Amino acid sequence: MSPQQAVAAVVVLAAGQGTRMRSTTPKVLHEMGGRSMLGHVLAATGPLGAGTTLVVVGAGREAVAEHLAAVAPGARPVVQEEQRGSGHAAAVALAAAPDLTGPVLLVNGDAPLLRPETVTALVEAHRAAGAVLTVLTAEVEDPTGLGRVVRDASGAVTGIVEERDATPEQRAITEVNAGVYVGDAAALRRALARIDQDNDQGELYLTDAVGLLVGDGEPVAGAVAEDPDDVLGCNDQREVAARRRTLNDRVLDGLMRAGVTVVDPATTWVDVTASVAAGARLLPGVQLHGTTSVGAGAVVGPDTTLVDTGVGEGASVVRSHCLGSVVGPGATVGPFSYLRPGTDLSRGAKVGAFVETKNARVGEDSKVPHLSYVGDATIGRGANVGAATVFVNYDGVTKHHTTIGDHVRIGSDTMLVAPVTVGDGAYTAAGSVITHDVPPGAMGVARAAQRNVAGWVRRRRPGTAAAQAAAAATGPAEDAAGARPVTGGDGADRPTEPDGNHDQ
Repeated sequence: MSPQQAVAAVVVLAAGQGTRMRSTTPKVLHEMGGRSMLGHVLAATGPLGAGTTLVVVGAGREAVAEHLAAVAPGARPVVQEEQRGSGHAAAVALAAAPDLTGPVLLVNGDAPLLRPETVTALVEAHRAAGAVLTVLTAEVEDPTGLGRVVRDASGAVTGIVEERDATPEQRAITEVNAGVYVGDAAALRRALARIDQDNDQGELYLTDAVGLLVGDGEPVAGAVAEDPDDVLGCNDQREVAARRRTLNDRVLDGLMRAGVTVVDPATTWVDVTASVAAGARLLPGVQLHGTTSVGAGAVVGPDTTLVDTGVGEGASVVRSHCLGSVVGPGATVGPFSYLRPGTDLSRGAKVGAFVETKNARVGEDSKVPHLSYVGDATIGRGANVGAATVFVNYDGVTKHHTTIGDHVRIGSDTMLVAPVTVGDGAYTAAGSVITHDVPPGAMGVARAAQRNVAGWVRRRRPGTAAAQAAAAATGPAEDAAGARPVTGGDGADRPTEPDGNHDQ
């Protein structure tokens, strides 16, 4: 064990069936706050710097091992072929590392609220006590379902009794076993080899090792956790929900202490993997997941979900859903926008109401105000994309890219059929279907000339409210001569404002 290592090894017991979860997902893989329960335990024990981390797997072993390889590739899975209790699981782990010596931390894999400082305090207490084994305990108001810690008159730990095997007097004890131990590897091996199945469940209890070591005259210590919530496990979906709420409350408390405004903690959820800078504001209904980061002065919400998304300083995201995106400093999003992976909004850019983007870069101060789809595109600086514009990026086989230059004006209801480029300073006329490049400074017009069919309503919809309104407006001498084109030379319909931009 190197000088930097507080323990020689960490053993995580993660082989249980978790039948009360009523789930096809292995118990330790249920997620909360951005990590699996197993992931939270590994994060809590990581600062100990153990040279070896062993995770005992059994039920759902393939899924657990795959997850372990993704989140902690340095950890080693150890298979418990037959689940015969916690004592058997610990023995299997130690047998997989026969040369292991020194202090070993044993911890259950379903303790998502365990914190690094609690584990570190346990190891320090163990070292100070000079004990062969130290048990983490907690004082709780309701110990129902938990193992009781039994002490003698001097306060020394003499054993741990599971509730189903406890006497009425022992059940009245409020100090409970946290399922976390640190002990000498050799002493643990000796004790685990001697435990038996003489209990209600017919299993090998790790807790029985405590009584055996005490009987041998070995010193066994107990360290009380500062926060009893740290030791709480998860046995069913109700408890998972309760632990999730406690974890989120802790995260929000830390953010508010650091200067983040959380308007309504009851409806705000932030993963432990997300970060929020001081001075940011989180409004009601906000969810920040994954690697999401929010900069100082930014406002997120209400009713906004961000996943793996970066929000720059002073930016605003309102009633929107963003995945794998970047919202630059001072940029604005929403309401009701959907930013999909690969979206990158530069400083001061705007994506407005009912806009969807994907794999799109929007340049500084450019705007996509509303009702548009921007996919596989690059938009330059100072451009404006009119309402109901669609970047037609998919031909049924391949995705194609659209490039919009600086200070371009895309008229409302334009279809940009990729691959296509609209040059710097160019315009497109409203209602155009652009299939060819538009040179810089040009106006792209791609639509049929308008024609008006006079008298159509009077002839085809007689007696309707529309016909009556038309008659009142035009009189009985309405022209029924037929259709006349509306002249405009280039087919733009209106010689003035041919771009048809909306809400620039």
